[in-house]
Amino acid sequence: MTKLLRRDGEPGTGSAVTRGARGTVAAVVAAGACLVLLVALVAGFNPFGGIGDLFGERTEDRTGPALLKSVRDLDRYEGAAGDFQVVVDLEKDTRFLPDAIRGTRTLFVGAGSVSAYVDFGSLGEKNVQVNEDRTEATIRLPHARLGSATLDPDRSYAVAKERGLLDRLGDLFSGNPADERAVHRLAADHIDKAARESELTGRAEKNATAMLEGLLGSLGFRTVTVVYG
Repeated sequence: MTKLLRRDGEPGTGSAVTRGARGTVAAVVAAGACLVLLVALVAGFNPFGGIGDLFGERTEDRTGPALLKSVRDLDRYEGAAGDFQVVVDLEKDTRFLPDAIRGTRTLFVGAGSVSAYVDFGSLGEKNVQVNEDRTEATIRLPHARLGSATLDPDRSYAVAKERGLLDRLGDLFSGNPADERAVHRLAADHIDKAARESELTGRAEKNATAMLEGLLGSLGFRTVTVVYG
């Protein structure tokens, strides 16, 4: 049996066990200190100036230059524009499965605008009649039309999202999780419908008439008649 010796050569009792115990205690204390520091950082405490200073978030824009794809001439007069807002409540579920397992529901506020315009592109000589002394003019124009709804990203936002377990797991492997294109399209469709039911086209025709009367009046025409249809 091997005896443990102290530095002075005398037999020792349990010194190796004591050193092993001390090493274990030191490791436990170090691990505990690291755990406490980690919890403190997550909680927002940082003796060096706060977690914001330690893990400062930086945003860098690496977007390339915008490319001009095409140029087109606009032969139309936008006489009116309307601002709309709609609350979209879109729900998708699966038969025989509860919503907690498979299903989505999104509450989305969509804000956008629609413009009404009069097309001057097809205007020709047959659409304009002028008397001999150039004091009266009659102009025939097509009825005003509506443009497509354009959503404003600064005023459109998702209020709430609910997703089933399988949908959440699918988002982990999706290249575009929480895709909101469906609610965007639905919001634009509702805004387009509201614009068609409004009087935007009538307002655009009225403003186009006033513009032409002012323009031709400055050229010496005393009577200007604008006909739509």
